Amino acid sequence: MQPARADLLPPKDDPFTLEELKKYDGTVEGMPIYVSIKGDVFEVTHRSDVYGAGKSYNIFAGTDGSKGLGMSSLKAEHAVPNYSGLDEKDMKTLNDWHAFFLKRYNIVGRVSDLPDAVKNK
Repeated sequence: MQPARADLLPPKDDPFTLEELKKYDGTVEGMPIYVSIKGDVFEVTHRSDVYGAGKSYNIFAGTDGSKGLGMSSLKAEHAVPNYSGLDEKDMKTLNDWHAFFLKRYNIVGRVSDLPDAVKNK
């Protein structure tokens, strides 16, 4: 497991739509890779070995895959932002992933069009 970073920048709150986020999926050389969790958009480019095209967690690149992270699922149909139906165990897993990312990746923005069911969670 990678250690927490001490050099993280202050979080930004630049708005991203879910559609805009798709551009940052790791498939275009030179473009940053973004992963969103619970609406926070994290820049994960330095871990292209994990989130880059064809890599193990690329399913979450360029999207908010909160539900899939909570379920510990790498299925495309689970890599969606609406995590409102997660049970208590899966919600804890999602929150653990979010906490992990907060300590390791810069926040570059916030998803502006999350489903209503999760906006205030």
